[in-house]
Amino acid sequence: MKYFYTFFLAVFLPFLALSQQNITYSVNPATFNETEAITTTFTVNETAFGVASSHDLYLWAWSIDSNNVQVDCPTNGAWTASNPVNKLTYVSSAGSTGTYTYNINTVKSFFGNRANPLAKIGFLVKTVSGNVQSQDILVNVGKFQFNLTNPVPGSTNVVTAGTVINITGTSSLVADYVVKANGTPVYTSTSSSTTLNFPYTVIQDAAIDVVATNPGDASSVTKSFTVSLAIPVQTAAIPAYMRQGITYDPADPTKVGLALYAPGKAYVHVIGSFNNWTVSAPYLMKRDTTNPNLYWTEITGLTPQQVYTFQYRTADGIKVADPYSSLVLSPYDDQYINQNGVVYPNLPVYPAGQNFEVSVVQTAKPAYNWTITNFAKPAKENLIVYELLVRDFTTEKTWQSLIDKITYLKSLKINAIELMPVMEFDGNSSWGYNTAFHYALDKAYGTPEKFKEFIDLCHQNGIAIILDIALNHATGRSPIERMWMIDPDGDGFGDPAPDNPYFNQVAKHSYSVFNDFNHSKPETKYYVNRVLEQWIKEYKVDGFRWDLTKGFTQACSAGDDACTNAYQQDRVNILKGYADYQWSYDASSYIIFEHLGTDSEEAQWANYRISEGKGVMMWDKETSPYNQNTMGFAPNSNFNRVKYTAHGFSDRRAISYGESHDEERLMYKNLNFGASTTGYNVKDLATSLERQKAYAAVFLTVPGPKMIWQFAELGFDKSIFTCENGTVNTDVDSIPGDCKLDPKPSAFGLNYDTNAARKSVKDTWAKILELRLSSEVFNTKTFTVESGNLMPRIYISNATTASALKNVVVLANFTLTTQNIVPDFPYVGSWYNLMDNSSFTVSSTTTPITIEPGGFRIFGNASALATNETGQNKNAVSLMLTKNPVSNGTASVRYTNAKNGSIAIYDLSGVLIKTVQVSNDNGDENISINGLKTGMYLMQLKSEKGVAVTKMIVQ
Repeated sequence: MKYFYTFFLAVFLPFLALSQQNITYSVNPATFNETEAITTTFTVNETAFGVASSHDLYLWAWSIDSNNVQVDCPTNGAWTASNPVNKLTYVSSAGSTGTYTYNINTVKSFFGNRANPLAKIGFLVKTVSGNVQSQDILVNVGKFQFNLTNPVPGSTNVVTAGTVINITGTSSLVADYVVKANGTPVYTSTSSSTTLNFPYTVIQDAAIDVVATNPGDASSVTKSFTVSLAIPVQTAAIPAYMRQGITYDPADPTKVGLALYAPGKAYVHVIGSFNNWTVSAPYLMKRDTTNPNLYWTEITGLTPQQVYTFQYRTADGIKVADPYSSLVLSPYDDQYINQNGVVYPNLPVYPAGQNFEVSVVQTAKPAYNWTITNFAKPAKENLIVYELLVRDFTTEKTWQSLIDKITYLKSLKINAIELMPVMEFDGNSSWGYNTAFHYALDKAYGTPEKFKEFIDLCHQNGIAIILDIALNHATGRSPIERMWMIDPDGDGFGDPAPDNPYFNQVAKHSYSVFNDFNHSKPETKYYVNRVLEQWIKEYKVDGFRWDLTKGFTQACSAGDDACTNAYQQDRVNILKGYADYQWSYDASSYIIFEHLGTDSEEAQWANYRISEGKGVMMWDKETSPYNQNTMGFAPNSNFNRVKYTAHGFSDRRAISYGESHDEERLMYKNLNFGASTTGYNVKDLATSLERQKAYAAVFLTVPGPKMIWQFAELGFDKSIFTCENGTVNTDVDSIPGDCKLDPKPSAFGLNYDTNAARKSVKDTWAKILELRLSSEVFNTKTFTVESGNLMPRIYISNATTASALKNVVVLANFTLTTQNIVPDFPYVGSWYNLMDNSSFTVSSTTTPITIEPGGFRIFGNASALATNETGQNKNAVSLMLTKNPVSNGTASVRYTNAKNGSIAIYDLSGVLIKTVQVSNDNGDENISINGLKTGMYLMQLKSEKGVAVTKMIVQ
């Protein structure tokens, strides 16, 4: 079950707040055939499961047949909506402990009358929604059972020659026993018994099979383990150029250094395509002189640029890829990636005859030629983040398709993109939080080179790239989990063992998924810091959004929500340490925590090193109050916490959002639950779209960083619980079903981007963002937010700006009728509607402004174009074509702030066509475009002051 359940979680449940509770159980009768009835009894902590009053618990079951094929029980239902048929029978309670039973009339029929005999059945206890579950439980099928008590089945035992291993076991019925070494019997029992005790003397490496046979019906059970003679390991200092992982010798392209941290492993071999995947003495790794837990070797004689694959094989027989692989091949996923070679051209083939992931090495691989090597990041205070899931953003689901959409993204005027996790995850269709290899780019979206090209193109267009990263946990495919695991069924997957140097055996917080990292361990800290370094240095990413930071404590228990959600000093210290490391690799790197905890704890990070311009940005969830406004309901519509001071932060480090990947879409709720009155209905599509414009006005104008979920600007209205078949999966109580993580349709595939009403929303958002980012008045700590009555008012002031625009007043009407809203302008005189720059005179600051339902106004004391005709800050770089489309072989451009600048022309795939140095700091220029084919291009001006990009159409 371990691998299946890990995969189940990977595909369906990577971001649910799953908590695991250990329970006790019994099966009556203890041994049984598949044609018999059984009763299972469970003893659970009802408080921990949250069922102390409802007693609402369910069985989740599966079966494994004689061919080791695993199938779900047909009556399970969905993970987040259990079938009532599988509900446990409540018996009694004593304090917090409850007793439950479940009767299975016939084992074989309950599990679907499978064709092959059943070998094992598995089950766990869960709540109806699956937010709390027990551990996995496996039970053998058959009255005749044999239990090998020593050594552990499936284990590899490294010993010296002559060591005696006591092979012991018990059977449920009398049995005859045979012990075989490499297929040859070394012991045969002389009389039937229910116990086995045989002292075996180890003389060689051997695969040991222990066969117990019931003389009554000749049924038999085999348990296996291996013995391996200890090998002398050479001790030598690791070469200076090497460290943990894969290290290329800069002076020798025929050599690669490999180093693996493996405490408790007697020895480690390297097996790979360079030695026919065989264990051999030349590939036995050395121990480092200083750190005897670090094994290392150098692989020589490699052909430069040729792709090689390898694994480590530890003394106990576990084979793993390198945890610091930048590229791994998977026997589970890769075969489904490359449709017609489009997604990942020339994807290396997984080596035949192997299992589990393998690492890829390639010496002298050509480096990516970055166009932008010193990207100037937008200020944290002015960050407008666009959260994006590659899988659902375009119909093609590739880096190339994102490259092709750069014009769309740029036109929205955002200045940062936050990508949901793209590190190697289990499966190919996922939100990405089921990460196995944090160091490697997942192959499902394309090649590392295309990813770099996308980042480079974003940087060319002034857009920062932030990666969502899940360092709270790792899946069961992770090599640092698999090297130290408990694997009773011998399938190569299991739970962390007590000696695992990275993971807790039981999570120390209540939101655990997969395997929980112990962040107090130096090994874990080293791993995390190496991961941060990799993405910053190799891919030039601009920052990280840290997923589930509540899990970075060791102070709580798996079922204790109160502890997990409370202030924890160890968590504060650990995450400050990680922040220091991230800033050591890039002093301006963005750090964003998804904590959603107490203000007192979040302030520790938001205010950390703030005097240096640092400070961690904290996710500020404002979904409910903003949605109450857009739906037209006054209760709970106060969104005043968008102001950073409401959190106790000393500067603008609350990154507010009305939507995220994890929240229901505003438009879906508008259309399904919106308010109405005579002649006005929020559930009407056109009406609801107009209200999305007002939402942007009172959201995007608030000073401080903001986040937009993909396609909110187009009024995306598909529920987060939309299934792949288009239905919305909710039960009668509106509790979400299990389609939350299903692929969603792309707005481009739905043609939302060409729909006039939806495009109008996007154009309005872009205009507001252009106003926000080009006007210095919004870069201020002086502002007031008044909300809670569906007629919010926002007052923004910046007395220090050199611009004439020093005051902004934002008004909106989210009621269902026209309202006269008192603006309370800070002073009388000339004011402007900044959306159209029309002017009017204010003779009384309290004269009401009439605003239609769903409408908004953004007023300023000066025109948004007061600085120059482009609406840009006077110090901003600007670039425009005086005539577009262009023809006759010449493009005429006008630019500002171009000191020591150059103008580059790129095609839409990001390929550089030509570069021209500009003649002046400000002025006009004629650029030859002879030879350019008809089509669209991007023209970029890069100078000491920054970057500006415009589109050019060649006729």
